[in-house]
Amino acid sequence: MNNKFLLTLAAGALALNVSTASAQEMTPLNSDSEPDRMDWSELDAKLGAFPAVPAGTRVGGVSKTLTNEYWRTLGEGYANIAKANDIEFVYQAAANEGDQLGQLSIAETLITQGFDALLFSPQTDANLMPAYEAAIAANIPVLNVNDAVIPTVAHYVGNVQKDNGVRVAKWFVENSSGGKVAVIEGQPGVFAAGQRTAGFTETIEAADGLDVVASVPANWSRELAFNAAANILQQHPDLIGFYANNDGMALGVVEAVKAAGLQEQVAVFGTDGVSDAYASIRSGDLTGTVDSFPALTGEIAMEVVLRLLDGQDLPRVVATPQALITKDNVEDYATTDMAALRKILMAE
Repeated sequence: MNNKFLLTLAAGALALNVSTASAQEMTPLNSDSEPDRMDWSELDAKLGAFPAVPAGTRVGGVSKTLTNEYWRTLGEGYANIAKANDIEFVYQAAANEGDQLGQLSIAETLITQGFDALLFSPQTDANLMPAYEAAIAANIPVLNVNDAVIPTVAHYVGNVQKDNGVRVAKWFVENSSGGKVAVIEGQPGVFAAGQRTAGFTETIEAADGLDVVASVPANWSRELAFNAAANILQQHPDLIGFYANNDGMALGVVEAVKAAGLQEQVAVFGTDGVSDAYASIRSGDLTGTVDSFPALTGEIAMEVVLRLLDGQDLPRVVATPQALITKDNVEDYATTDMAALRKILMAE
């Protein structure tokens, strides 16, 4: 048997063994409500200046896919801090957002390659659990970064997912006189998708005059989102809005709304803040997005994992920023200068 096969067997056994030390010590994580948390803006004030990084430090990153701009941009944020600190950094991802076994294989391979720390963005809450347990058994720190949540993970960096949906729902409450709205969900089994949907739905249901008439998963796919939205619009031609769990799906919804000739009636919101979403907001097609600032999130995550390597006592969750972007403020946040963006967000 080769070493990789043995690692896979061992990792699988560890994942199934609920008596492992890490699983015993860590209660299942709800990153949105975890009391042991710190806002990203408090890191320096509470933990001190960013530590010097030892020569030869190596960090590996495992992402969902590089076909989605969000995850590419997150990797750019990682790379910014790695380059500034002369860190060897490797960033790899699965072929697509449904390739759970492919992503697990990538993570398992990185574990064997001698990295000092690993950054995991799992496709689902469960698929990288075997690799996580194997890394912990090998004394390799793992930081779970947006947006699925490994239940027993010791450290997580990401935005408050439920608040994402709440922000969009509040826009409908404040900018409409009531009506029917719908949700295009992400992938079932992903913490972020469930929380975003719950935040939106609960806030809408608590408001007078608004009703969620459909909530359909589209698995992060623009094409599936187009089809789902087209069906919903046929069933509810008086619909006033959609909330999609990511921007790719939201742009598919925009296409369906245009095809139905309902641009003036139906507002469409997405999530992530990718460049195509910003362009669509500027053109008047997409109503808005909740930008979770992936490049800045990547920088924060790399800073956190380096603090962990330095032995600092970090909370279980470090919360990253987000903002609701519409035509009214799109230019305020449209910067690729991370230092400038930090100043803007720190001032809020």
